[in-house]
Amino acid sequence: MNLNIPNILTLFRIALIPVLVLIFYWPEFENQHVVLASLFFVAGVTDWFDGYLARVLNQQSSFGAFLDPVADKLTVSVALVLLVSKHPGALVAIPAAVIIGREITISALREWMANIGDVTSVKVSIIGKFKTAGQLWAIGFMLYEKPIGWFSPLQFGYLLLYISAALTLWSMVAYLIAAWPKLMEKE
Repeated sequence: MNLNIPNILTLFRIALIPVLVLIFYWPEFENQHVVLASLFFVAGVTDWFDGYLARVLNQQSSFGAFLDPVADKLTVSVALVLLVSKHPGALVAIPAAVIIGREITISALREWMANIGDVTSVKVSIIGKFKTAGQLWAIGFMLYEKPIGWFSPLQFGYLLLYISAALTLWSMVAYLIAAWPKLMEKE
């Protein structure tokens, strides 16, 4: 395992997950919403920085290439499960299921494509980058939740969550179209 700065940031992001869960379920305290949103924001910033630093410092590694998307998927999935537990019902559960389902599908597709020696068809796309950014902002606003004057972070988070779910489906379809010829090949 190569413990360079980008990989340490990725491991830090994973370590934030149980902290986020504990604070989420801690008996409510003043500014809990600020702490939750801040932790999630820190996770999002480290997601950007670990990739940036890996490229700039030429510290890209196989371990980092594996761990970074795992950290992303764990962070987003756990946060979505927390939000569904707080806001039960279809309004949050449907986009959460779409997002988590897409992540499982594309992870399996990437693994299968790697096994057959074709990873270029399922590399991260610009749609995927927008999808991830949308998810991070949506979840951050929903974790903050408390109104700021006339502005409702929760309602804005719902809007962003649905936009993110649409981008999630779009990126999944793009990946599946790219991989379709390989999926339909006869053995």
